[in-house]
Amino acid sequence: MKEWEISMKSNKGSGARSTITHAVALAALAVMMAPNALRAADPPKEVTFTKDVAPILQKSCQPCHHPGTAAPMSLLTYQHARPWARSIKQRVTLREMPPWHLDKNVGIREFKNDISLSDAEIDTIVRWVDTGTKQGDMKDMPPPLKFDEYKSANDWFIGKPDLIVTFDKEMTMYANGPDWWINKFAETGLTEDRWVKAMQIKPGNPKIVHHAVTSVMPPEGADLTDFVGGEFEEYAVGKYGDIYPENTGRLLPAGSRIQFDMHYFAIGEEAKDRTSLGIVFYPKGYVPKYKVNMVSFRNVPNDDLAIPPNSVVRHDGYFRLPRPARISSFQPHMHMRGKGMTLEAINLDNSVTSISSVDHFDFNWHIAYVYRDDVAPLLPAGTVLHAIAIHDNTSANRRNPDPNMWAGYGERSVDDMLQLRLAVVYLDEADYQAQVAERKAKVQQLSTGGNQQP
Repeated sequence: MKEWEISMKSNKGSGARSTITHAVALAALAVMMAPNALRAADPPKEVTFTKDVAPILQKSCQPCHHPGTAAPMSLLTYQHARPWARSIKQRVTLREMPPWHLDKNVGIREFKNDISLSDAEIDTIVRWVDTGTKQGDMKDMPPPLKFDEYKSANDWFIGKPDLIVTFDKEMTMYANGPDWWINKFAETGLTEDRWVKAMQIKPGNPKIVHHAVTSVMPPEGADLTDFVGGEFEEYAVGKYGDIYPENTGRLLPAGSRIQFDMHYFAIGEEAKDRTSLGIVFYPKGYVPKYKVNMVSFRNVPNDDLAIPPNSVVRHDGYFRLPRPARISSFQPHMHMRGKGMTLEAINLDNSVTSISSVDHFDFNWHIAYVYRDDVAPLLPAGTVLHAIAIHDNTSANRRNPDPNMWAGYGERSVDDMLQLRLAVVYLDEADYQAQVAERKAKVQQLSTGGNQQP
């Protein structure tokens, strides 16, 4: 039975954690020792591209690595992949590619957008490279994947938008100098209210866009009963957009304007940008049951974020849920000294539940980790969400611009921050209790092997 489906079990003390950790370590050691003794006697299995490696690339790599995308190489065929074999081995061994930075031993394990490789898949790629990168029999090659030509040619990962909103003119960023922040505005042209299913911000020039955050400015007199204010959609380096769960969305009122909060940084040469917001709507007249709230919280006050030279430090942020809630996605945000971030729930009985943890954060990939619907955290009102962030300001962090420089909170790329962005659906008490009961019933069914108890 899956850990999260059993229940959101809490760690009720450091003693319990230590005992579990010790037991896991001993078990892992035993598993490592026994199979190694057997492997020594077994001849190594031949690994080929067509039979063993191509299915892995299809599952986790080719959706980005094919012609027409921004990826630096295609990995569709043996001829495409072979020149990059040693680089592929290195990147997957370090778990830098595919970009998925969650600690798989903490909290929830099931995500809708999981592209990570298992230990066995990484081992297969390593053995393929170490044993001569054999091509194999073409009869073993899986059928080629078909890709959405529109997505590939236009980098709209949410599919073809129903509406694209772009500010009125191209912005020019100077070659050298401090970061630049500016607000731009754009009309939506909507003549009726529409519910949003998915959104993506696409920078015109990703080389100079540190972030882009949009908000909605409804017209005066609009009916705002179902409108959720605050952040609408956000882009940070490497992000692919947000797709909401079924029957869940955001209202965009007719006649609204979109405000773009743009952050640019200099790259040594003059560069231009015209960023766009793409929106996919539900069908006209459709009203989803649930509204998405984008909850972002940081350490408070921000100025307490202090990262001394040549140090690894921890900071904490907290947010109390005002109503029962279901969390749909988890997206940490830090800058180049960011190392990891963990989300915990401090429950009403003062126990603590680990929800998710990123243990090798990469500023180049801001990923919204989307929970599978049946394991998305369900939390009662009053639960305190606790974000724990680790910053590494040492030479061991190869992305660190200068380990000898003090760093603190700031919006500049060379500054840093602790920010956790969550897609949250607030529930009324009756709906919350109904979803909890449904979850418990599924757990009971799993625990009895699907058999009904008398």
